[in-house]
Amino acid sequence: MHRRGWSQNRRYASVRQAVAWCYRGGSISAEPRINDRIRVPEVRLVGPSGEQVGIVPLAKALELAQEYDLDLVEVAANARPPVCKLMDYGKFKYESAMKAREARKNQAHTVIKEMKLRPKIDPHDYDTKKGHVVRFLKQGDKVKITIMFRGREQSRPELGYRLLQRLAEDVQDLGFIESNPKQDGRNMIMVLGPHKKKTEAMAEAREAQAARKAERQGQPAQADETEQAEVPAEAEQSAP
Repeated sequence: MHRRGWSQNRRYASVRQAVAWCYRGGSISAEPRINDRIRVPEVRLVGPSGEQVGIVPLAKALELAQEYDLDLVEVAANARPPVCKLMDYGKFKYESAMKAREARKNQAHTVIKEMKLRPKIDPHDYDTKKGHVVRFLKQGDKVKITIMFRGREQSRPELGYRLLQRLAEDVQDLGFIESNPKQDGRNMIMVLGPHKKKTEAMAEAREAQAARKAERQGQPAQADETEQAEVPAEAEQSAP
């Protein structure tokens, strides 16, 4: 009984020590150690331009960092000895943040849109729904087409199948059948995938937006040139 209590207390003590270490900014810290936070006798030093300086005492590395007006940054803490590099750490963090922001901006997330139809859909409604499907595919998104059956329509699944096939043929220039029509309870489902990747669709959308913006900015200038060209003609007519 006493031995079990001792081992349990020991386990609790190790857990408390690990939690305290984390709160002190130990292993959970994602930031590299820099300058006087580096606590090793010697480091493998890399110069500002990436040149290999070699293994030097920590004091010598800090002296070189002060001489170059740079920071000593630990870039490989698990190496023996740790690898440190001379760099402008503030500039490095800023550039890294900008790169991460640009990567998130250009990151493509394929979204599955959903469009619901009835087997006996009106032609006008069909054209409207098809327009939405076209827009989704142009944006690089997948489209889940759901045919909803009600009442006696459930005994005519071929109506839904023909409607899905018709829609797939109407948009075949923009998308393809990724998942063939299948019955799911009272519904029939088909998934259309876009021919264009999401990144390509996003790039084309940005180009089109930039073109529209340039066109809007160029219209007043063109109007001014037309007015200036018409003024001399009117002046010539009014001259005696």
